[in-house]
Amino acid sequence: MTVTTAGWMLPILGSALGLGFYDICKKHAVRENAVMPVLFFATFTGTLFFTLATLLSGHFMEFIRCPLHDWLLILAKSVLVGTSWTCVYYAMRDLPISIAAPIRASAPLWTFFGSLLLFSEFPTLLQGLGMLTIFIGYYAFSVLGKLEGISFRRHRGMHLILIGTLLGAVSALYDKYLMGVLHIPRNTVQLWFSIDLVFLLGGAWLIRRAAFRPDRKFVWRWTIPATGILLIAADWLYFYTVSLPDMPISILSLVRRCSCIVTFAVGSWYFRDANLKRKAFALGMILLGVVLLALN
Repeated sequence: MTVTTAGWMLPILGSALGLGFYDICKKHAVRENAVMPVLFFATFTGTLFFTLATLLSGHFMEFIRCPLHDWLLILAKSVLVGTSWTCVYYAMRDLPISIAAPIRASAPLWTFFGSLLLFSEFPTLLQGLGMLTIFIGYYAFSVLGKLEGISFRRHRGMHLILIGTLLGAVSALYDKYLMGVLHIPRNTVQLWFSIDLVFLLGGAWLIRRAAFRPDRKFVWRWTIPATGILLIAADWLYFYTVSLPDMPISILSLVRRCSCIVTFAVGSWYFRDANLKRKAFALGMILLGVVLLALN
């Protein structure tokens, strides 16, 4: 079965657009706020929205059926993504969105490194140039970060955003395995993945409340449920394209990460970030490097 360019390009561009506004809502929701309740309620809202949609469509019983073996594999994805999201949410609270969003866009670089280490896929000349270009963009952000009192080596937010991005890249490879190799239905993956996350993040929040004193007071904001709903919609479109036959995950990750353009342009204006022209150059270097990575 051959998939037309429009058949996969339009959904993945829609996913990128949704992901861009998701990041903006996420930054608004966690700014000067307690992170774990924000993360839990955003995830709960998104899961509730998706579950109600499946019930209204009449396909809930079809999607909820899942063998134990497949459920355990989906649970592993939930643990992976839950850890990634926790790191990213804390980082988004501490970092300007004009720094956090471009670093998140470099996820294809770490996917590429994974294929290099696991499968000995050595880079071509263009791909090597792409890696160098991304690191130049990183260096530019490190210089700009110092102007705003942010050290790449010492700032907790920088450590967390890098860890979260790395785990996100691993998750992208795992998505292709679950839906492209094992052929687990995409709606089953998204439904169980969302349900599992609610319990995992709810448990993590309760443990944190019991073991540690809250560092911020929790404030409810309208962007909390908006964050969950936007992510569910973006992920639904993304899972649809991943499940299509013969779709390279590297290309899909590349197009989806164009969401950082929306996040950078709209988010930087809304949150009044500094040094935008210089950061736009650094963002351009990272995006150019990601494009070069996708070339053979």
